[in-house]
Amino acid sequence: MRKLAVLALALGVSALGLTDASARMRYVTIGTGGVTGVYYPTGGAISKMVNKKRKEYNLRVTVESTAGSVFNVNAIMNGDLEFGIVQSDRQYQAWNGLAEWQGKPQKKLRAVFSIHPESVTLVAAVDAGIKTIYDLKGKTVNIGNPGSGQRQNSIDALAAAGIDWQKDIRAEGLKAAEAPGMLQDGRIDAFFYTVGHPSGAIKEATAGARKVRFVEIPAEVVKKLTEKYPYYAASKIPVEFYPGAENKEDVPTFGVKATFCTSIDVPEDIVYAITKEVFENFDEFKKLHPAYKVLTKESMLEGLSAPLHPGAEKYFREVGLLK
Repeated sequence: MRKLAVLALALGVSALGLTDASARMRYVTIGTGGVTGVYYPTGGAISKMVNKKRKEYNLRVTVESTAGSVFNVNAIMNGDLEFGIVQSDRQYQAWNGLAEWQGKPQKKLRAVFSIHPESVTLVAAVDAGIKTIYDLKGKTVNIGNPGSGQRQNSIDALAAAGIDWQKDIRAEGLKAAEAPGMLQDGRIDAFFYTVGHPSGAIKEATAGARKVRFVEIPAEVVKKLTEKYPYYAASKIPVEFYPGAENKEDVPTFGVKATFCTSIDVPEDIVYAITKEVFENFDEFKKLHPAYKVLTKESMLEGLSAPLHPGAEKYFREVGLLK
């Protein structure tokens, strides 16, 4: 009898332990980008929304500054991150086994939603004599660090303009946050940065003693890019945010979208909770950064090339955004 009582107690404790474990807080991390870009505050905004209801969801979201899109995809696939902000072109390439993932399609990658448009922004010193992308030949140009989405955008733009980045320019591989200081110090002539506007790094670049201008990506170059790559679209750099720049009118270029990605291995209820909090606090979310002002709920389902995660799909069907 005593043995049965001890066994019953042990089983009760074991069951209680399982119940406690299931109710324990779960932790997920969002990979973003450099702290001067839009990815980092975007990740922060999403984490704050979800963390307000952490007891309801048993979920705590943290944010990590990372090297950018390529890093985020690889970290999600390795299980080092649960979520990441990824340029739409990089999502396409990862899912289809192109570029850095040549022959190795990342079939566990899942889309959650897209966010703001990002313009490929070419900033050049006025004294370097760079007025068009063709003038970059022979110059020292930052094309972006390995692991960033912008690096491939820079290479694509240069190639469409007939410029070989390995032979025709002196290419630097700096992080986006380092480029404005290097431009102002005279150590580079120009830099590319794929970013939503306004950007802290671009403001820094245009506010220094060395005068700078935004360099137009001409229509014929943009046409080549949009015809070849399904994820590129024409866009403009709004000069209203950068009074220190030489330009007086918005500058034509091309761009991509920022997208929020995860893995099929992340539980459905976690993805559902994050999607729900962003979309049910949509007006609040839009106020967090000027780059979000063009967002609509419908546009946040565009630019996705990996399949939707079932958790996101469930929410979108519930509210009628997906039929």
